[in-house]
Amino acid sequence: MSLIAGTTVTLEVLREVSPYGYFLGAGDQDVMLHYTELVGSKPKQGDKVEVFIFFDTEDRLAATMKKPFLTLGEMALLEVADIHPRLGCFLEMGLGRQLLLPIRELPELVELRPQIGDKVFVLMEHDKQGRLRAKLAGEQELAPLALPAPSSWMGQTVTARVYKPLQMGTFVLVDGGVLGFGIIGMVHSSERSRLLRLGEQFEARVSHIREDGRVNLAMTHRKEVGRDVDSAALLEFLHSRPGGAMPYSDATPPDIIKQRFGISKSAFKRAMGKLMKEGLITQKENWTYLAGAEEEKGPEQNQE
Repeated sequence: MSLIAGTTVTLEVLREVSPYGYFLGAGDQDVMLHYTELVGSKPKQGDKVEVFIFFDTEDRLAATMKKPFLTLGEMALLEVADIHPRLGCFLEMGLGRQLLLPIRELPELVELRPQIGDKVFVLMEHDKQGRLRAKLAGEQELAPLALPAPSSWMGQTVTARVYKPLQMGTFVLVDGGVLGFGIIGMVHSSERSRLLRLGEQFEARVSHIREDGRVNLAMTHRKEVGRDVDSAALLEFLHSRPGGAMPYSDATPPDIIKQRFGISKSAFKRAMGKLMKEGLITQKENWTYLAGAEEEKGPEQNQE
């Protein structure tokens, strides 16, 4: 019997070697089960024990009775326990030691890489030396476990986790709750309010349920809801300004609106239109004023 790191096997206790632990037999091969790796009562010579095989800190095969979150070839959702800028992420695997997710598995853009506490879907595999490492799970591994979204989800807010972050869109697995494993979805770049990193969990609205049961998500508000939120924010901003005035109006360029308020020009105009219709603001010479506020703009008042 050949022992392979990452597998769970049942071995016989050959002998105890104090103060280290037990040698377990596997045909012509034996492996050490250290005292620190015991679970439950101490075994006796001749007992059969189920153990997980791994490499210790000196790259020697060792055994543990602790149960890992995954074994060789399996997939699991693991938490990022530590980050090394050159090696990659170290993931908690349930053994009191971490599994490396190599840096080549991570997005090139640093802003898209996981942070400590994020969770990523990974497979356990061997590197060229036979040591254990993690590999990101993709659609090929997730799709067979995913479920179609129910029609009742349309317009609902759901919780999702990123499994593949791209510039053009973010691919996610939506929490299935009582339904099961989850539903595959995507947030198009136009529907993101910010970049989403690998392993990040966030909430979004189901904007479309596709024929194949997958979903499109939006982090932005529906227009009518967004208009109310944006108009309230603009009104609050005006109240905080000297004289209740701001150097922004329907004529302000979109990039300035986006930079200052974090919303699109069209969303800005919808919010401003609502406030003007309600008689709460007025506009004059590319400036916006609270209704009844001083409408005199001095030369020192420049755009921010």
